[in-house]
Amino acid sequence: MALGPWTLHGDGKNIDASTIVRPEERLTWGRTVGLGMQHVVAMFGATFLVPILTEFPPSTTLLFSGIGTILFLLITRNRLPSYLGSSFAFIAPIVGATAAEGMGSALAGILSVGILLAIIGAIVQLTGTAWIDALMPPVVAGAIVALIGLNLAPAAKNNFQQAPVTAVITLAAVILSTVLFRGLLARLSIVIGVVVGYVFAVLVGEVTFDAVGDAAWVGLPTFTTPEFGPGFWTILPAFLPVVLVLVAENVGHIRGVAQLTDPSVNRLTGRALLADGLATTIAGLGGGSGTTTYGENIGVMAATRVYSTAAYWVAGVFAVLLGLSPKVGAVINTIPAGVLGGVTTALYGLIGIIGVKIWLDNRVDFSRPVNQLTAATALIIGIADFTFNAGTLSFNGIALGTIAAIVIYHVMSAIARARGTL
Repeated sequence: MALGPWTLHGDGKNIDASTIVRPEERLTWGRTVGLGMQHVVAMFGATFLVPILTEFPPSTTLLFSGIGTILFLLITRNRLPSYLGSSFAFIAPIVGATAAEGMGSALAGILSVGILLAIIGAIVQLTGTAWIDALMPPVVAGAIVALIGLNLAPAAKNNFQQAPVTAVITLAAVILSTVLFRGLLARLSIVIGVVVGYVFAVLVGEVTFDAVGDAAWVGLPTFTTPEFGPGFWTILPAFLPVVLVLVAENVGHIRGVAQLTDPSVNRLTGRALLADGLATTIAGLGGGSGTTTYGENIGVMAATRVYSTAAYWVAGVFAVLLGLSPKVGAVINTIPAGVLGGVTTALYGLIGIIGVKIWLDNRVDFSRPVNQLTAATALIIGIADFTFNAGTLSFNGIALGTIAAIVIYHVMSAIARARGTL
């Protein structure tokens, strides 16, 4: 008798070169567990960097990442393979909110994003995605994603300068591993870079293990509740643009999976947004970072041709188990600034390049003044981190850049249509 809702693909051992293992199929359970472990490795490097960079407890983030993945699979009816890892779009607003108001206010911001994303998901489930495409055409979506990554450049620089030799070695390992290796290893360049940089940092005495020895092997992670104090309203504007990025990431993930598996998967867009919103909400309630669908795991599926959701159940359960080990969290917390500086120099830049890729994939015409000024203005505002204070509200570069991208595009487009100058 088959275990679970999946049917066995062929003999469960071999995959024909012309086929893929679909979401509702699986290989033998031994192979499925191995694939699930690969997904954990793929998500691990990026997922643990977010709590390290934001000073959130890593074990808590890992726990809610696993819970979020399981919740996602349940809400999408086991038809959409995806891992929900920590979203880098939250880093800048979390760091700013924590510095200004404390971790409780940052969690309130994460919680707010999650609730809003869940509401958007419910609306999309009822109305479809046409209105999202109209609100955020490719030039706008690309600009928002790019400015969020590039806004983080100073944070990468600060870590890099604390241990430049370690940072250079880490960055070199990230870059070289993408061309030295093939297949899955090439897609794990962030993990490889962290390992190489970490080993070097240990050898030169930049890592201390006192806290690791004191940590228990098994135990509950640290939980923190959100705080909606007076300062919450001052940090909220910085978090709201993250919703647009999460929408863009989820929609892009779903379209990528649908293209390779089944076009009907696109009908799960509303459920996916709802699931990610609920996962982010739950994380915000307990002290974890917000979640998003992970491109790293799409790479694993592309390399293995296995899109089975069974592997993601394995990954989600294993992430929960890792989150219940304080010793794992203690080890993650020993990663020094130099390693983080090297990795984030590449990673934050890659977030910016993802925005550029959105433009290229959608053939955005930058000979048009509307597109030129939309992207140019938004990027400068985001990179320079313009700020604007309106009473108790404070808008940072990400919020202002996002607003600028949307407003400039739609106002210029409306005027151009009215004047016939499109």
